[in-house]
Formats: sequence, C-alpha cells, structure tokens
Amino acid sequence: MDILPAALVSALAAPSSRWDDLVAAVAAFEREVRAAPAVEHVAACERLVEALSSTARTTDLADRVLDTHVFACSVAPPDPEVLAAWLLRLQLDHQAAPEVRLARYADVLGEAGVGRYREWAVTWFSALPVIGFGRTGRYDRTRWALLRIMEELAEFTGEVDLQVLVLAKDLSSGWHYLQVATVLQEAGRSQEALDWVHRGLAATGGRGAAARLVGLAVTEYTRLGRHEDAAELRKQAPPQQAW
Repeated sequence: MDILPAALVSALAAPSSRWDDLVAAVAAFEREVRAAPAVEHVAACERLVEALSSTARTTDLADRVLDTHVFACSVAPPDPEVLAAWLLRLQLDHQAAPEVRLARYADVLGEAGVGRYREWAVTWFSALPVIGFGRTGRYDRTRWALLRIMEELAEFTGEVDLQVLVLAKDLSSGWHYLQVATVLQEAGRSQEALDWVHRGLAATGGRGAAARLVGLAVTEYTRLGRHEDAAELRKQAPPQQAW
C-alpha cells in the first residue's frame, strides 16, 4: 500500500479502524487526486478499490473511489487493454466489488479496450454450462459475477446477440425460452424467434409458458403472412388458451 497516503494505509490496516477515520482518509485521498491528478494515481485508485472490495461494509466507499479512478484515467489514460483486464479482474476476484459501468470508461477504453473486454467476457461466459430444462442451476460467485458482467455489457453495447447469449445460459423453464424469443421478436429477427418458440414448446411439452410461446409464434407467423403455419400452431395451443 506504499503508493497510498500514510493515513489511508493506517486506516485500512487497522482491524479495529473507526469507520469515520476510514471515510475521512478516503475523502482526503479523493481530494488529492482531483486537485493534482498524476499518472501514479490510476494505480493507487485501483489498489484502494481492491482493498475496499473485500467486504460489503466498504462497497459504497469502493464505488466512490471507482468514480475517482474514472477521473484519474481521463487525465492520465492507461493502456486500454490493461484497463479492460483490471475491470474484469475486479469484478471476478473481489466478492464485494462495486458495479462497473462501461459507459463511465468508454472514452478511456476506446474501441480497442471495449473490444478486448467483450472478447474476454464472452469467452469466459461461453464456457459456463447451460442450465437445462427442469434443472436447478448452480450459481456460484463466479457465475453470478460473469452474469452481471455480461448483462451490463449487453446493455452498454445494445447487442441483441449478447442478450440472447446471456438469456440462453438458463433454460430451466419455458419462461426462459420465451424471454429469448421475445428479445429476438423485438429485434425483428422473426425466424430466430420462431426457432426458439419451437425449442421451448418441445421442452415444455405444452405446459407452463407454452401458451405464451404459441401466442408469440402465431403473431409472428401472421405478420409474415404465413397463415397456414399460424393456424397449425393454434391447434397445438394448450386447451385453456384461445387464439
């Protein structure tokens, strides 16, 4: 912690440190960075955010310092790929890490940094097993962290394929198939939406979300002028649902 002010090092190191002392030390550090930002402040902010991300008690403070980190990066931009790697490690390696919002780092990361962040996140997330229909998924901390990373990435980029990738990792019920189909329908990707409807109907066996799945498919078939397909699917609708 030698790159941090002595008062802050002391407040972090003391197991019985008073909360007010820690808050005051963090505030003093933030003022220092904003008053005279320097290259070394980027690394100092990162060390401090990591130290404050070990327990939920200090997550709010970590979030404050992350704001200061954004400021420091804007003044003394680090290597985009190095920054992308740190942002991912922060979320994966620290159980009480603050929420990383890519929009705050967009200018500093640039196209190259965001691209690497996306590449690494997608690679790691893709390696997770799919939760199959009727199964109970095991959501350990790593899976939760990657899920949060991917959801935020999908929101930031607006990429439909990323939304589908995220949703398709949990197919434990018909409602999850419906979510995927709905995202594709809203994106105007009708054939893919219909493919997911039929996958969902095969999985549910006419139960649960089957009626809603049929409704979505009938809407899409009708919109596409495929009235015979719509009529055929209506026959498969659960008896309690009229179309």
